[in-house]
Amino acid sequence: MIRASELRLPSSTFLQAPGRLAMLVTSLAVAPAFAQSDAASPASSAPHAVHAKAKPAGKKHKKAKVAARDDDAPDSFVYGRRDDVMAFAAQVAEERGLDRAWVEDQLARARYQPAVAKAIMPAPAGTAKNWAAYRARFVEPRRIAAGLQWWQAHAASLDDAQQRYGVPPEIVVGIVGVESFYGRMTGNFRVLDSLATLAFDFPKGRSDRSAFYRSELRAYLVWCALEGRDADIVRGSFAGAIGWPQFMPSSLLKYAVDYDHDGHVDLAAGGDDVIGSIASYMATFGWQRDAPIYFNAQPPSDTEARARLVAVDIVPRLTVGELAQAGAQLPPEARDYPGPLGFVELQNGDAPPSYVAGTSNFYVVTRYNWSSYYAMAVIDLGAALRREMALAPAARTLASP
Repeated sequence: MIRASELRLPSSTFLQAPGRLAMLVTSLAVAPAFAQSDAASPASSAPHAVHAKAKPAGKKHKKAKVAARDDDAPDSFVYGRRDDVMAFAAQVAEERGLDRAWVEDQLARARYQPAVAKAIMPAPAGTAKNWAAYRARFVEPRRIAAGLQWWQAHAASLDDAQQRYGVPPEIVVGIVGVESFYGRMTGNFRVLDSLATLAFDFPKGRSDRSAFYRSELRAYLVWCALEGRDADIVRGSFAGAIGWPQFMPSSLLKYAVDYDHDGHVDLAAGGDDVIGSIASYMATFGWQRDAPIYFNAQPPSDTEARARLVAVDIVPRLTVGELAQAGAQLPPEARDYPGPLGFVELQNGDAPPSYVAGTSNFYVVTRYNWSSYYAMAVIDLGAALRREMALAPAARTLASP
């Protein structure tokens, strides 16, 4: 397999010197696979994204045409007219070894998108979390049917990825189902517009993450150069996440792999590269082979003790004995678990909350999206699909070579 960062560079004018590849892929901030909003939901929201297939490495890239000026738009929203954006272009070109004229031209194509600025805002204050309702959005018949079909079609590759990385198929398939409904909802925003809007015009009213999005925009420009793409072609989520697994650009550079060995990483087609890249990501963040993911739990009856455990949340740092001493109840199969555990409360609106004790593998799932609700949706969807696969062994056998 080949990582995205190991792809051979296109023979083009993007790079000032071939020996500067190391500059392209270093100093990129470690980030979750996609940038989640404060509401625990996937970054993608618009269906039927159009993705350009990556040009094979080694082919010459046609000289980019300078984007036409949008004379009706305010200068502040046409990024090619802004001094701060051109200064950013110069910095990216110098730090990453890219041709400055190409970087300036790519950024000149970006346009401010009000819908992106609106979508990144947190949910209204007072919005009650409801795990049962959230789960129902993902663990439902249509998504299960689509997931079963995709699992059956890629059973051999999913099994191979489990052997290589230790990540079971149901986790990979669950992530793809929650992220993009198996390619049905990958986002229809131009990634360049999304990242430029959030990098240079991050909306007021929530904590400023413009620095994060500037870093992602840098990574995106590097990736476009590596793949020989024009930056204004690729479409994704409002937050800039790309493809079936909704990788942010920095994650694509760091963790994506060419699992089908065709010379480039394609996360838009729903094939082996999606499987290998997700498994690679999870393994890099510490997935433990054959270890449990969580245990159902009952909280202490004492209010203060329960609050102290809930404060631990997804970070596994309590032993089974410490949970028992605090008054939490775990099932028999958890009593001999040797590793640390978190303690997660899942609110159910007006109904009583649900509680789970998450292992380090549960924590790894939250590295994909920092939300316990997201992690449980992935786990439960995957479990439902595992049960369906057990009922359809003949179909799985036919899907395997």
